[in-house]
Amino acid sequence: MMMEKGIVGAGVKLSRRLAALASWVPQGARFADIGTDHALLPVFLASQERISYAVAGDVHEGPVEAATRQVRDAGLEGVISVRLGDGLAVLNVGEVDTVAIAGMGGSLMVRILEQGIDKLSGVSTLVLSPHVAEGSVRQWLVKHHYVIDQELLLEEDGVIYTLIRAVRLNSEAVTQERQASLYDQTLLSPVLPRIARVWMEEMGPLLLRNPSPEFYKNWEQEIAKRERVILQLSYSEAPGAAEKASEWQEDVRQIKEVLACLPEVKRSSN
Repeated sequence: MMMEKGIVGAGVKLSRRLAALASWVPQGARFADIGTDHALLPVFLASQERISYAVAGDVHEGPVEAATRQVRDAGLEGVISVRLGDGLAVLNVGEVDTVAIAGMGGSLMVRILEQGIDKLSGVSTLVLSPHVAEGSVRQWLVKHHYVIDQELLLEEDGVIYTLIRAVRLNSEAVTQERQASLYDQTLLSPVLPRIARVWMEEMGPLLLRNPSPEFYKNWEQEIAKRERVILQLSYSEAPGAAEKASEWQEDVRQIKEVLACLPEVKRSSN
């Protein structure tokens, strides 16, 4: 697999996670990387002539300075504009058609998307990698008429990352039809129990259709984490602790039920 150990371009080496995100950026895109850090992603894409233009934005001065040096050293100042600012505030309306946001929690990602909703006019592709609260990101995408067309779980350096690509379709009617199909439980395994929509959003509608070893590992880790919390709550005398433990026990039961009904795969990510 090309992304097994990352890829190199313009003197920068992308991690497997960034390489996977890069592969999802449409050819010729006008691209924005929000929370760009060292601008590795836009520099790589521009050096490969995959994008025609890029904005690299970050809310912190240190990363912006590092990104500016990276762009200058690559000789890409005419293609990549490095900007200091919070989230999508670095963009002008209609300036880009593809936005990448990675390296943060899903709740923060949703805040950035919501606060900058006016800057998404004309943005047809979102390339996202939330660290946690992935379900809230998927909920936001549905609400704002983006359809998930790619999902991937990727393990790197002992961490399992969630990668999501979502597209905005030309017709709202087609978008609604695609979204309905995406979350249609009858298209899942015929032996899968009927699960709440929230679990499809948490676990990923496309990931559920084709579960990988990383998928099982990720949710087995989540079960273990929740069971540790349940144990802690069992010793707590705080008001509501018993009720909370009961809720988490039901969550664990439902997760285990879903995993037990999914297709068997070799549970190894080697």
